Amino acid sequence: MAIKKWTPEQTCHPKTEHFNGHRVDAATTEAGRQVSEAVYWEKYYEKADCSYEWNNGYLELKSMPNSQQVLMYGWFLELLRIYLRRQPIAQLMFLEVGFRLVLHNKVTIRKPDLFIVRNDNPIKLTEIDRSYKGICDLAVEALSDSNNDEIERDTVSKKAEYESVGVKEYYVLDASGKHRVFYLRNERGFYDVVKPDEAGVIRSTVLPGFQFRVDDLYRQPSPIEMAEDPVYQAFVLPEYQVEKRRAERLAARLRALGLDDQ
Repeated sequence: MAIKKWTPEQTCHPKTEHFNGHRVDAATTEAGRQVSEAVYWEKYYEKADCSYEWNNGYLELKSMPNSQQVLMYGWFLELLRIYLRRQPIAQLMFLEVGFRLVLHNKVTIRKPDLFIVRNDNPIKLTEIDRSYKGICDLAVEALSDSNNDEIERDTVSKKAEYESVGVKEYYVLDASGKHRVFYLRNERGFYDVVKPDEAGVIRSTVLPGFQFRVDDLYRQPSPIEMAEDPVYQAFVLPEYQVEKRRAERLAARLRALGLDDQ
């Protein structure tokens, strides 16, 4: 993919915004600017007005997703958090935390929208890390689709990079459905596309027992709904399920004694 050179008129958000009736210029992005890796870590990784990744010497802007992407991402993030509270076998990271990828022809620094590091990963993710020093086990991107370059970055460039360094699973979430895809790295080191089963369910190998119905990425059922759905019952609100069964047994006994209306 050709890297666009920096031009000062680019912006992170709309170029002109209005606040309380006043005209405000949005922050100017430096996407395409050539900087060293040291300068990136020092000035752009966490201190810049915009969110940047670093691709072999050039800044790449992480654009804001649209509202549909945000809702899908938020639901999926919460599902992962629910699973990990029940099965604490991994650490979940998001909010602009990145990791360094050393490839055969370049070095990049990527900030997946969220990623998973299993507890048995050789390099631990600690609570105080601002970047991850290893290779994550599962990476998820909420598709950036403001232009074709952003789509290609998430669906082609990052796929090749994550595949090469050994990220076991890579998911691209896309509210439009056009570019939604789930990858699993096979024994030969290449990604296979994971297809939903007959019930439309995707199952993770990185997180045993974690599964979701593809349609639910769009429907976004509540935790209560999922607790009553066989796809999610193994890890969503087990305490609620126990209490519901207890209440149902009690109601059945009362009905048998003719006391249900008293």
